[in-house]
Amino acid sequence: MSENTLNTEEPKKSLNFIEAIVENDLKEGKNDSRVQTRFPPEPNGYLHIGHAKAICIDFGIAQQYGGVCNLRFDDTNPEKEEVEYVDSIMDDIHWLGYDWANVYYASDYFPQLWDFAVQLIKEGKAYIDEQSAEEIAKQKGTPTEPGVASPYRDRPVEESLDLFQKMNEGVFEEGSMVLRAKIDMAASNMHFRDPIIYRIINRPHHRTGTTWKAYPMYDFAHGQCDYFEGVTHSLCTLEFVPHRPLYDWFIDQLATDSYRPHQYEFNKLQFTYTLLSKRNLRAMVEEGILSGWDDPRMPTITGFRRRGYTPESIRILMDKIGYTKYDGVNDIGLFEFAIREDLNKKTTRVSAILDPVKLVITNYPEDKTEVMVAQNNPEDENSGSHDILFSRELYIERDDFMEDAPKKYFRLTPGNEVRLKNAYIVKCTGCKKDEAGNVIEVYAEYDELTKSGMPESGRKVKGTIHWVSVQDSFDAEVRLYDRLFMVENPADDGRDFRELLNPDSLKVLKGCKMESYLKSAVEGDKFQFQRTGYFCVDKDSTPGNMVFNRTVSLKDSWAKVKDK
Repeated sequence: MSENTLNTEEPKKSLNFIEAIVENDLKEGKNDSRVQTRFPPEPNGYLHIGHAKAICIDFGIAQQYGGVCNLRFDDTNPEKEEVEYVDSIMDDIHWLGYDWANVYYASDYFPQLWDFAVQLIKEGKAYIDEQSAEEIAKQKGTPTEPGVASPYRDRPVEESLDLFQKMNEGVFEEGSMVLRAKIDMAASNMHFRDPIIYRIINRPHHRTGTTWKAYPMYDFAHGQCDYFEGVTHSLCTLEFVPHRPLYDWFIDQLATDSYRPHQYEFNKLQFTYTLLSKRNLRAMVEEGILSGWDDPRMPTITGFRRRGYTPESIRILMDKIGYTKYDGVNDIGLFEFAIREDLNKKTTRVSAILDPVKLVITNYPEDKTEVMVAQNNPEDENSGSHDILFSRELYIERDDFMEDAPKKYFRLTPGNEVRLKNAYIVKCTGCKKDEAGNVIEVYAEYDELTKSGMPESGRKVKGTIHWVSVQDSFDAEVRLYDRLFMVENPADDGRDFRELLNPDSLKVLKGCKMESYLKSAVEGDKFQFQRTGYFCVDKDSTPGNMVFNRTVSLKDSWAKVKDK
């Protein structure tokens, strides 16, 4: 090859540490050269954007390496779990573009987990403790001081077996006793200090009914479910690093062959101006601060979906942020940039006037109309075009006119010329005001030789504004959504989250004027409102009242406001 020959091959994308681990495992033939992952949400709420990162890596790794990814619901706490959440989780995963090989539930494994717990009791590795949760916590010690053994730690095996059976028969009240693993009360890892592995919950389960009264704890159920399913790479976020030795300890007690699932931890997702605490999100719903789990201000997947975000933008963003072993807070501007970039390529440009004032072109015939052609998307030459009606009376944005304008104001002001997009150049001649001094009409004259596509005799103007015809428009409601919190890191602020809410996170505009092309739009359809931002049709729309949600503005105006 000569020195001048170009290498047209795309550079190979560098692997993240999880991909590197998987590739090395495959190279060494581990787990019979299988790759099996799982996404294990608890069905106690709607998935938030942080879960999207886990979904992308769990399902993505399986896709990338020809493996299997199962969906497994961690339904070990009937106090908080509902079928509604199961359905919403499935819907979110499908919307993001993924599908599972199988659907499992932790409750599928309740009999096996029970048998394993009985095995631990018989081997002297678990015992029934009748102390209160407060007493147990106090006896655990501190990271620098060893714990104190429970007075029940050496309880006879037969006695613990009998009590464990009665726990599940509903003989005892909630909180009266628990099953604890007997490991090491002096271990440096606090999770080894005789962790609770079963507790009593006297409440029907959404799948098993009243069959069980004793339920396994997450740390006990999670790794064993991985083992029962044949998971090879158990991927989770960094807060589970201290839990991994316990995960491995339980597997070691259970496994009867060389196969072991292995846990690997990656950085969790956190954005500025965003709170991902499920407890606080639930409070905002229950207290009516937000309209529901799919409120477009919610950081839930369903909330972003309703606001107009796309699955492609989320997947691309997760890839760009990457998977590392270091936690950090990402600028929400990255997410907004990703959705702008995606929608810019896809959306049809339309005219929508959010704060309308009438523009009358005084020298245009009153009974005349013209059909103008608007390109749907200049970023896509195959996007086509649509017709818009031009007439003597139009609506324009109120801030596109100023009676007494500064020197560098290039929109409508008396004596100044602008181009009406896809139409003519007009020259402002004045305005009409009401008794309060508010402008109610703007007047201009058009030059019929300046129609878009015609020669303009060398005359240029600096300003272009959008418009809709009074004769061919309809009214709609527009909801302007913005960041929910006023501070960058609400999770670390220390104040009650209610004190940090942005009072301007939602502004509702009535009587906005839309070009007639939008009448046929349906829920979820996305558009770029020229010079304003990206919007989508909301589910609250009716034939008599269409509702549009702002997904994101054309530019980031938040930083400018923040710096004032």
